[in-house]
Amino acid sequence: MSPSIALLGDVMLGRGVAERIARGRPEDVWSAEVRELLRSCDLVLLNLECCVSERGAATERIPGKPFFFRAPPAAVESLRAIGARAVGLANNHALDYESPALLDTLALLDAAGIARCGAGRDEPEARRPTIADAQGKQVGMVAVSDHPREFAAAPGAPGTAHADLRRGVPDWLASEVERLRARCDRVVAFLHWGPNMTTEPAGWQLAAAEEMQRAGADLVAGHSAHVFHGVGWSERGPLLFDLGDALDDYAVDRALRNDLGVAAIWRPGEPEAELELVGLELDFCHTRLAEGEAAEWIARRLALACAPLGTRVERAAEQRFRVEPA
Repeated sequence: MSPSIALLGDVMLGRGVAERIARGRPEDVWSAEVRELLRSCDLVLLNLECCVSERGAATERIPGKPFFFRAPPAAVESLRAIGARAVGLANNHALDYESPALLDTLALLDAAGIARCGAGRDEPEARRPTIADAQGKQVGMVAVSDHPREFAAAPGAPGTAHADLRRGVPDWLASEVERLRARCDRVVAFLHWGPNMTTEPAGWQLAAAEEMQRAGADLVAGHSAHVFHGVGWSERGPLLFDLGDALDDYAVDRALRNDLGVAAIWRPGEPEAELELVGLELDFCHTRLAEGEAAEWIARRLALACAPLGTRVERAAEQRFRVEPA
């Protein structure tokens, strides 16, 4: 039987979400149904779109940076509540409160037993993948971000794993994937890439995803746009160009519906349902399963977005969708 691996896009636990955590139970930022669904999976991976700390000052590395996300240490329990076993830290908020907050994030995740990759105390640690067990299978994950360059780790300096993927996959990243391929049963490339509020992958993302799979990634999963994209498929497996948001306090664009996201459940090699998407509805600082009009919107959007990428969508339940090559 194939392991079930759940993947979430951006999980932001700062600002309003942090205030909700402080007022109540950390697990209550997720509905009971979302918690049950994710904890039923053998492995949960996500992009942690904030630092977790009570230290640090807002970074001045990027003049005019508008948003700064920092979660309290109790937010780690919000991750544990959904069974998160590994997180990617390569994104444009990892250093929002500078090195002290990033170092606290690393320490808190380590203490909670949550594996991490995509950021570190120096460049080698930031670039280092992580490996987690899923039903006896070794699943490797490498995480990188294409922005901002100012957050990139350097020799002796904390930061993120940075790669300008518009120019292709750098040699160091391809080598990391190749090494993971030799050690693991499955390899996930977890990419924070592209601008906000796009509705489809750009040509350079299509090319970079294919290059990552040639290097040995079985699954490419992206995030950053705050809007979910359609799914592609190659001989190696699915291409999840953007999963959208999973938890936040953001203003909602009523046309693009950044308050609707998807959780992906990947069962590698399962002939009947290798990839399932589950619709999520993001209330302010709280996420539940999509229902009613929200689920209908997700169904329409998925059908339109997947067709040009060569996949088809079958609706299995109100908010559950099977995706397969057309």
